[in-house]
Amino acid sequence: MTGTTATATGTAAGDTASRVLVLNSGSSSVKYQLLDMRDSSRLAAGLVERIGEQTSRLVHTPLGGGGGDKRERTGPIADHAAALKAVAEELAADGLGLDSPELAAIGHRVVHGGLRFSAPTVIDDAVLAEIERLVPVAPLHNPANLTGIRTAMDLRPDLPQIAVFDTAFHTTMPESAARYAIDVETADAHRIRRYGFHGTSHAYVSRETAKLLGKAPEEVNVIVLHLGNGASASAVKGGRCVDTSMGLTPLEGLVMGTRSGDIDPAVTFHLKRVAGMSTDEIDVLLNKRSGLVGLCGDNDMREIRRRIDEGDERALLAFDIYIHRLRKYIGAYYAVLGRVDAVAFTAGVGENAAPVREAAIAGLEELGLAVDADLNSVRSEEARLISPEYARVAVAVVPTDEELEIATQSYALVRGVNA
Repeated sequence: MTGTTATATGTAAGDTASRVLVLNSGSSSVKYQLLDMRDSSRLAAGLVERIGEQTSRLVHTPLGGGGGDKRERTGPIADHAAALKAVAEELAADGLGLDSPELAAIGHRVVHGGLRFSAPTVIDDAVLAEIERLVPVAPLHNPANLTGIRTAMDLRPDLPQIAVFDTAFHTTMPESAARYAIDVETADAHRIRRYGFHGTSHAYVSRETAKLLGKAPEEVNVIVLHLGNGASASAVKGGRCVDTSMGLTPLEGLVMGTRSGDIDPAVTFHLKRVAGMSTDEIDVLLNKRSGLVGLCGDNDMREIRRRIDEGDERALLAFDIYIHRLRKYIGAYYAVLGRVDAVAFTAGVGENAAPVREAAIAGLEELGLAVDADLNSVRSEEARLISPEYARVAVAVVPTDEELEIATQSYALVRGVNA
């Protein structure tokens, strides 16, 4: 199942409908944005958090028509159904209600699509069943995504609901990159392979990097570094992902805020045998008590840099380990691609932490990489080059926009246009 066409649903959406509501449903939160795809403008955005608690909170920001004052609700929001109803009320207060004929689709971020979904997909019962079947490989994310989808379908059963999968962009990886070197029958029986994540970000940033270079995506080879609390790298050859750092789960790869990234698998056996830790305890250790927070107690790069400036050796070691892993992946993906046209930094750390960008590229001059200190120090929300003119390989900062990517893919699908 590589994606469902939208011939039937395009008409249902209406010829004049141009708005897409993007929903990112977590276990206790819903992030949302409403976009008008005629000009990719944002009409509203918001967050519902602590769903199911007495201290629930909804923050809504009108953005269209000059914007408006941010509004906040506090108090118990029992479940995702109540959360989406509250979102609908806030949108309606701005004249942007979910009953509007201008709403073309609701686009849902779904973390894991396995191998079945390599494109945005119109959601039906079969798609829901497959997303549910993938819960064992995404137990923290897919159940929450499903809850948001079902709630939205109840609210607007007549409207196309589109799933855009984090893993989809990475389904173009060759088997040599996607398979682990374990028994094939065991791997296939339990769907064990490298899927990769942050795919909407890698797709968007690689395409925007090509645009920055004045070229078509098919002409450009890019190493994308998505550096946030979660972090991943990808090798994108001519617009197609050929390798990525995350694997079966988002634990593999780079050092992250709370995740270890690459680690000898035997560490888990050792902890079980020698430390007497249970599987669940090891899971918590590697996913929530490792990475930067495990190394120095902080997972905020700004705080780590502040501590380094004050002479904190533990923070410095954490930073050095983070950079070492990052540079190793840059070198590895350079080898995978053979020719690199650009290295693009994105996400919270990648877009804002100039010392990380400088340190990651330092010493790679023989590969044609360099950073201009003055350009690197500039803070901007625009995509930009930070490499000197003489550099053979461009180094770019490209702000990611996963919501716009989800909206773009969803709208293209319901309009019957290839995303």
